[in-house]
Amino acid sequence: MTDAPPEQPERPEQPAFPERMELRGEGLVLRDWTEDDVAAMPALFDHPDIAYWTPIVSPFDEEAGRQRLVRTRQLRAEGTAVLLAVTVDGGAPLGEVMLRRSPEGTEIGYAVGPAHRGRGLAARAVRVMASYAFEELGARQVILELEAENAASVAVATRAGFRRLDVPLITGEEKGRPYVLQTWALDRP
Repeated sequence: MTDAPPEQPERPEQPAFPERMELRGEGLVLRDWTEDDVAAMPALFDHPDIAYWTPIVSPFDEEAGRQRLVRTRQLRAEGTAVLLAVTVDGGAPLGEVMLRRSPEGTEIGYAVGPAHRGRGLAARAVRVMASYAFEELGARQVILELEAENAASVAVATRAGFRRLDVPLITGEEKGRPYVLQTWALDRP
């Protein structure tokens, strides 16, 4: 008789992200970023609000766009995250929505270009991405991590149906600036 270690429970295999994606709903088409989008990315991401509130590199130029496209594809291939362009018709990108698998849970992030704000794009894109997480990935809950002082993101979270969780705040530093993040959640319907 040997002293074999106890069997470890198997972690359920997470579904892979598809190689190509297009999600439709709420008057939006969320689609893969392409090389044709690189020239449009600076107008979306090179803005003081995005530089301040997000980890997106700043300043953001076409070279940053090319690097972001490479990183986006790498994250999907690794099964870590999927980043999609937010469009109304599959054409010009107006922003971005991200779904990331993390130890904290299935997280969604977003950024909308300054010229396209005030149209409910972020809240709609978040709801479409949350539906994908629930229906295709089997997520029971999706989360947003945001700063309380970011009134626009708090409004997006509220409009998208998320509620603030009573969990410890997440602290850190990004781009030399300390941050404190709240966790907001939306449960599977």
